[in-house]
Amino acid sequence: MNKDKLLAIKEKSLEELKNRLDYEKVYEDDEGNLKLKGKFYQNQTRLVLKNCGIIDPNNIDEYISQDGYFALNKAIFDLDRKEIIDIIKDSGLRGRGGAGFPTGRKWEAAFNQDIDTKYIICNADEGDPGAFMDRSVLEFDPHSVLEAMAICARAIGSKQGYIYVRAEYPKAVKSLQNAIKQAREYNLLGENIMGSDFSFDIDLRLGAGAFVCGEGTALMESIEGKRGMPRNKEFRTTVKGLWGKPTVINNVETFANIAQIINKGSSWFRSFGTEKSPGTKVFALVGKVKESGLVEVEMGTSIKKIVYDIGLGIQNDKKAKAVQTGGPSGGCIPTKLFDTACDFESLKEIGSIMGSGGMVVMDEDDCMVDVARFFLEFSVDESCGKCTPCRIGNKRLFEMLDDLTKGKANEETLEKLEELSKIVSETSLCGLGQSSPNPIISTMYYFKDEYQAHVGENKTCPAKRCRSLLSYLIGEKCIGCGKCKMLCPVGAISGEKRNRHEIDHDKCIKCGQCMENCPIEAIALV
Repeated sequence: MNKDKLLAIKEKSLEELKNRLDYEKVYEDDEGNLKLKGKFYQNQTRLVLKNCGIIDPNNIDEYISQDGYFALNKAIFDLDRKEIIDIIKDSGLRGRGGAGFPTGRKWEAAFNQDIDTKYIICNADEGDPGAFMDRSVLEFDPHSVLEAMAICARAIGSKQGYIYVRAEYPKAVKSLQNAIKQAREYNLLGENIMGSDFSFDIDLRLGAGAFVCGEGTALMESIEGKRGMPRNKEFRTTVKGLWGKPTVINNVETFANIAQIINKGSSWFRSFGTEKSPGTKVFALVGKVKESGLVEVEMGTSIKKIVYDIGLGIQNDKKAKAVQTGGPSGGCIPTKLFDTACDFESLKEIGSIMGSGGMVVMDEDDCMVDVARFFLEFSVDESCGKCTPCRIGNKRLFEMLDDLTKGKANEETLEKLEELSKIVSETSLCGLGQSSPNPIISTMYYFKDEYQAHVGENKTCPAKRCRSLLSYLIGEKCIGCGKCKMLCPVGAISGEKRNRHEIDHDKCIKCGQCMENCPIEAIALV
């Protein structure tokens, strides 16, 4: 395989691709780029996802038709190793896995290590609930990751790469296996790539579903066959990583930007986004929006534009209450801050994080205390248990939140909750524990009144979500049909046929069967 062969494949496969496309769903812009039609896509800027939904991921020729592997050819034959790194540094690309560390600086640190054995790792252990950004790229554009890893290997001097992918992504695993096989057949992976003196290959490693293995050092422990637990940060992984050798680890979305930057230049990439956060970001927009799905926008796009222009607003035309960004360890942002730009600096300033790109929209019916409890429960379940602040501290935090939702807390509970959240954040070993209190810290700051209502004299839940703090009341509309009485599992409802029934609140277990099944909606939570 050489550049002339790539050009021949591109010309032939591009014609075949255009002939098979459904132009009711796809269009060609003025620059010849193929794009998806529809209102959901018109306000997006799709760079990472540009091939998703357009090319056949199982056909390497169609990836080549979209300039695939031309960047690798350029990196091997037209650029020296330092030039590759300088392009990535100049682009300002920052890691999309959550930390936002400058990608070029990471590659340069590994390049500077004077040692023969170095490794490249793609972190595809996407574990945030409701997040599927990496999964989409792996399933629909796997070669973009393979090409980027090979470019990185060329730059730092590596011969071996690993993709650590969740076993719960069987379609992504199959897509990667097929892509690796095709790349080897085309001499784009393996020995003497494209007839050069550069050799590099990639193997897959399947994760068993531990959320903590999304943390870089825990992931490396898992690849080495050990229990996935974070390491003490004595050395950067670019100095001492996998098997004690210099290692570059980037996530799927970060790698998916690389080939385009090499092909089009750092200035092109910097034309998108902000000065400190160039490029685009993919978000998994979920929750109470009318249109949910993967959204790719320029860095700096406001939360409001994502929720209302792309997500088309809140379901059932209710009022938005908050957006949680950054996965289970992110912060909750109130509607008054929806004009905030989605970039690393702006989100950090208001107490949230970019994270890998989760974006959960909540409406007026959501209780922010219960939301914090939900995310803490996830962090407790996923803690590896290595350090005490995370292992024990998060359990105590969850117990306090649980007490709040059940009416068992008081003002002292709020003080302890705030104090312990700071301790866990400051003393935990890895990012999981350090960021797990974020939902508590942000909701207590922006929604303090809801916490106060849960511990007040009447102990109420303003959103009427915490059932332990509420009572079911049968109103005057009741026709005495007896359906609620028949369904009540504890016999808490009494009354004669055709007469208004009553609920014994001492017996009621608040299961909600009565309200959910009342044919005339005569039962309400108060």
